Amino acid sequence: MSKSADPCPPSAVSHGVGIAGLVGLGIWTLVARHYGMNGPNAGLAAVFACGMPMVLWSLLVDKVHRNPSTGMAWDTPARTVRSIIDVSIVKIAGLWATWLAIAVFYCIGRWYWTGNYRLSMDLFMVAAPWLLLFSIPYVIWVDRRLVEPRDASYAFGQWVIGGAAGRADRTQVANHARAWTVKGFFLAFMISIVPGNFSSVVEWRVDGILSNPVAMVGFLVAIMFMIDVCMATVGYLLTCKPLDSHIRTANPHLAGWVAALICYPPFVMMGGGAPLDYHSGGAQWDMWTQGHGWLQWLLGAWLVLLTAIYAWATVAFGIRFSNLTHRGILTHGPYRWTRHPAYLSKNLFWWFSALPFLTVTGSFTDMVRNCVLLGVTNAIYYWRAKTEEQHLSADPDYRAYSDWMARNAPVPRFFAWLTGRKPLAEAEKLQPAE
Repeated sequence: MSKSADPCPPSAVSHGVGIAGLVGLGIWTLVARHYGMNGPNAGLAAVFACGMPMVLWSLLVDKVHRNPSTGMAWDTPARTVRSIIDVSIVKIAGLWATWLAIAVFYCIGRWYWTGNYRLSMDLFMVAAPWLLLFSIPYVIWVDRRLVEPRDASYAFGQWVIGGAAGRADRTQVANHARAWTVKGFFLAFMISIVPGNFSSVVEWRVDGILSNPVAMVGFLVAIMFMIDVCMATVGYLLTCKPLDSHIRTANPHLAGWVAALICYPPFVMMGGGAPLDYHSGGAQWDMWTQGHGWLQWLLGAWLVLLTAIYAWATVAFGIRFSNLTHRGILTHGPYRWTRHPAYLSKNLFWWFSALPFLTVTGSFTDMVRNCVLLGVTNAIYYWRAKTEEQHLSADPDYRAYSDWMARNAPVPRFFAWLTGRKPLAEAEKLQPAE
């Protein structure tokens, strides 16, 4: 059966968006390396250098603002300010109340005021008055173009005001609260790790790197992580309807939240000394391959490839990356191979970089513990993947994509063969009825 007979569903994001972001980030990184700019401000500038080309590509090339999914009408005259001001005031009240709740959460969480997180708090405090001021004309401007301005933000505003609480759509209120919880929690984390990842690339000495496989792998992996972090940070920043990058829904399933949050600070379960730390008595791949140059090059290349797939999975999102949310269905790039390329490549990377079945202590107990705990970590990511599928399956576009993947994608078909399950039969799926 030809591919044309069973085409892949269209992707919500084009290849060009991510490529534009990579170009902008690459140029700024070269400039920063040349002039030795490795501080926090240079790292934050990298996010801007990455995000601005993606915004321009989205608007000027892909014209995403005209997508029906934005809910905005551009071919009809905009409403007058007077006709929508009451709605806008309710939404602004809800938005400010949301930001206040997030600020209170930051105050309660002591970890936000130490270490790398302090940069996020300082940045938010500087930005807060400007965001409050800018939100007024922005909300009014968007409401003038929205087909239905009484959305989740409006429902939450009704609920906050109180007098209209009885009329507020509780489903919409909950979705608004979940969406902003995702953004508030993950944006602070992403901003906190941007400078460190950026400076690691800017400061890396490349002298003799071509003859040192460990240094080469370390440098390339650092670049991939920097790309992932900067791209993901842009995604959390640019959640707005004019760019069609708004959050359609946030995961409503508690299991999905639990599975995701235990992978991130302060709840992370896999870090050093944490319950699922799988490095007890172990060492990294470079120690075990020491003195075997060919093996270092071979294993190092495999690790770089896995990290590249991981970064590519983030680049494919363009300006829409986010945990626990639905912001459009991706069907291009590595998402043609598997529904979860980032999880698959990340978990494989851990096995081949940590080699948990080898221990410097020679302890069989350490070996068993490390392998089991890494296996549990893999199971958590499998759990995350399933809760994400459960959430996204409410969208018929995702169901169509998932069905196509079962018929055509190499990874789902491989696992179907491995477990003895039969993939969806192409002939039965596409054969016309007699």
